[in-house]
Amino acid sequence: MINNLEQGFFGIGIQNGKTPENLGVLWRSAQNLGASFIFTIGNRYAKQACDTHKATGAMPYFHYENFEDFYNNLPKGAQLVGVEKNDEAEQLETFTHPRRCVYLLGAEDHGLSKLAQEKSHFLVKFKSELSLNVSVAGSIVMYDRQAKLNFS
Repeated sequence: MINNLEQGFFGIGIQNGKTPENLGVLWRSAQNLGASFIFTIGNRYAKQACDTHKATGAMPYFHYENFEDFYNNLPKGAQLVGVEKNDEAEQLETFTHPRRCVYLLGAEDHGLSKLAQEKSHFLVKFKSELSLNVSVAGSIVMYDRQAKLNFS
């Protein structure tokens, strides 16, 4: 088993999330899969039925007005991992997750902003023909992290 000092930490959030339901489902997965914190950039999180585990009460939740505000407040030593389907992104299947990182997803209809993609230390994508629902995509990334880092 990996102790807390070895496993590091991660946070996950959405830039300009489209629906509060997607946020609630992602937060529930984040709580179940070991996230240290959750966040939004742009559109605000709204309490709704999908967050049945009340994740925002169980772990720190942060909101940032814009990407610059978010980027300037990344935890020290954390690397930004953008989840974006583009040619520069590495396949998730071969990606090595940083021990200390922040995963950033974009809304299904717009993806990550150009600035977010440029500032990300890593970009990852999965093998899929079409874009995935943001809560599904985030859950896959967190599960992959957990499986590869052998968390218990």
